[in-house]
Amino acid sequence: MKSEGDLVSKMEMRKIQETGGGSSYIITLPIEWVRSHKLKKNDPVGVIEQPDGTLLITAKKSGQQSSKVKIYDISNISDADYLFRLLIGAYIMGFSKIALMSKNRIDANLKSAIQKFSVNAMGFEIMEETATSAVIKSYMDPQAMPLDTNINRMYLKVKEMHEDAITALNESDTILAKETVKSDSVVDRLHWLIARQTNLIMRDTILAKNMKIEPEQAINYLIISRILERIGDHAVNIAKHVPTITKTGLEQDLKEKLVNASKISLSILTQSMDAWKNKNIDNANSAIEALEELTHTYEEIHKATTQESNQPAIAVTYILESIRRTGEYAVDISEVTI
Repeated sequence: MKSEGDLVSKMEMRKIQETGGGSSYIITLPIEWVRSHKLKKNDPVGVIEQPDGTLLITAKKSGQQSSKVKIYDISNISDADYLFRLLIGAYIMGFSKIALMSKNRIDANLKSAIQKFSVNAMGFEIMEETATSAVIKSYMDPQAMPLDTNINRMYLKVKEMHEDAITALNESDTILAKETVKSDSVVDRLHWLIARQTNLIMRDTILAKNMKIEPEQAINYLIISRILERIGDHAVNIAKHVPTITKTGLEQDLKEKLVNASKISLSILTQSMDAWKNKNIDNANSAIEALEELTHTYEEIHKATTQESNQPAIAVTYILESIRRTGEYAVDISEVTI
């Protein structure tokens, strides 16, 4: 990343000239910049005022999205998980086209990873595919999926996942528990999309203007997204321990205590998200203070279960920890709001 000193050292000072009898002022453009963008007389350029008062001059037309291509040589890659991570990385970094080339025939495992990526990366499809290559391209306009809409979708999904996991625990419903675990992929997809949009906004001032969001705001959306993704992970953790408790059984009194702790945790999450949406610092502060009740409830249940060393007690400990962490992550959202 260029430092402020580097930028200043490369700054060209140009004098403002008066024209039209004082009705307007002009400056000349650097000839190297004009030539690099292949501009000619009467070509339009964009002038955008930045939040700090500086002006940005761009040759890009308003709303025009730049096409970025990432090329991977996967000749020596055999790990499907590694390939999937590379594809997700390119997706998040904002590449609009990903080309995969191989000197050898792409095996079935790698093809499965490519297919998995096209399903999980919102707006991407496999456009071309041969025995030794594949081209995946984006067809979605970032402006069609506003950040606040995606954050709200994430919130509703992780809240639903947590509620379903607790219901599965309370009603010994292992099928619902399995469905809750599967739902995590929806949260991951939204989180990756928000990370991608954030990177695009950080690099494209026009896109940021069109989406009516400042780059620093986009960073906060990414932070909230990461917090919600972690809350979803804890809902999955609760659901994964349901089969153990269903198999061995659990006293109804303890189940009710866990359900109560969950209600407190989700209440903090709801209040934190409301505070975030409405920019309400008082509500955010109230959500933070509500953590004390959750902590007290956690300690009460934890004390009752730590004396046991059997499987149900261990599973309860993990579930209880995830309920507590959900509330703590929810408080992080309120802290971002403040």
